[in-house]
Amino acid sequence: MSKKPLNLDYMTNSIIRKDLQHIWHPCTQMTDLERYPPLIIHKAKGSYLYTDQGVIIDGISSWWCKVLGHNHPGVIDAITKQLHNFEQVILANTTYAAIVELGESLSAIGKKQHVFFASDGSCSIEIALKLALHAKQIQGESQRNEFIALSNGYHGETLACLSVSDLGLYTKPYQGYGVKCNFLKNIQYSIGMNAPLLPMQINQWEHIFPQLEALKQQCCAIILEPLVQGAGGMLCYSAEFLTKLYAWARANQIYFIVDEIMTGIGRTGKWLASDYAHIDPDLICLSKGLTAGTIPLSCVLIDHKIFELFYNSAFLHSHTYSGNALAVAAAVAVLKIIQEEDLMTKARHLGVSMYREMLNVAKLTGELTNVRSFGAMVAADFTELKFHNSLLKHQFQQIAITYGVLLRPLGNTIYWLPPLNSDPAVIVKLAEATLQSILMFRNQYN
Repeated sequence: MSKKPLNLDYMTNSIIRKDLQHIWHPCTQMTDLERYPPLIIHKAKGSYLYTDQGVIIDGISSWWCKVLGHNHPGVIDAITKQLHNFEQVILANTTYAAIVELGESLSAIGKKQHVFFASDGSCSIEIALKLALHAKQIQGESQRNEFIALSNGYHGETLACLSVSDLGLYTKPYQGYGVKCNFLKNIQYSIGMNAPLLPMQINQWEHIFPQLEALKQQCCAIILEPLVQGAGGMLCYSAEFLTKLYAWARANQIYFIVDEIMTGIGRTGKWLASDYAHIDPDLICLSKGLTAGTIPLSCVLIDHKIFELFYNSAFLHSHTYSGNALAVAAAVAVLKIIQEEDLMTKARHLGVSMYREMLNVAKLTGELTNVRSFGAMVAADFTELKFHNSLLKHQFQQIAITYGVLLRPLGNTIYWLPPLNSDPAVIVKLAEATLQSILMFRNQYN
């Protein structure tokens, strides 16, 4: 008895129709999806997504987390093996070999003795903020209850995370509902290949130092994205500036929190971006690439001096899925694969070719400026073409999909953030698709 052939158009339309009825997509103006429906993903492998609109390159590592690409066999195997033992147990008063192994590895990476696990990046930021506030209370300095952060910074979307973020699109509706934060203005950004390794610009510290001095009595911590501000537009600033900021915090007994959620786990060519500044932060937040985007996991690496303050009284922050065994197994595998495949060296080499290709796209289109690169990240800003509304951005994304690449501009910034193990041929294809997408969008835009 023969089977009827599948009506793929009907199935696609049915999925899209039901999606728009029920699924509220993140960071999306839902009316735009009526004109530009979401991609249907059938499979993902390596740098590629297999979709209802064909095979496309994942040019943004699915929100920056796919450091090993999709469906890496070593990570999948580790998760599968763990699944046969147990998938989740309460971490409050249990332990197991894999989480101890991961704790040791992360301690070595961050040079911090202690690791506190959570689930997603925002949660790790919340933990770090709470620890800084609470630690100052224990020390009898409860008046130090404010934070310092950089303008254009982004740290997640819970209320406390938004409070220490400076992107109006995300933060404006919720201002005044979280913790008090003071934003440093006049941050100077670097342009070019390995932009954060360039010297600090003349007089930059003269603009920043008075702002800091006015805040030192009431603040408990500085929080920042080291060297690259992601959601703010892949903005790069000098490692020398980060070093000076860290030294000032140390001199004034202010905790130093680095948000390595995007920049950590090899993205910049080192385990941590803050390593380029030769600093020793008090609290280090990790997520995204930690499990290569397989299962949610985040953590905070914590200095022993902070741990000691809480040793005789529990730090009451708990997640049901804290230290989830499947995610931990994935993370153990990810760290081993990055070392075994020397992917941090590859990230630096990848960055060279990405920078060269983006410069070429800028030259051939005449539409890009401020090309900058750091590790396996490259970005540039549109000059004349502007995404004045979300529908225009969806239009550009749809054009890019037709040329075989998933791109998601940040404001008027276009960027590539591919897996660290991407084949050089993928970068060439990524560049060609980006070039054609910009040219086509310009034709429609005009």
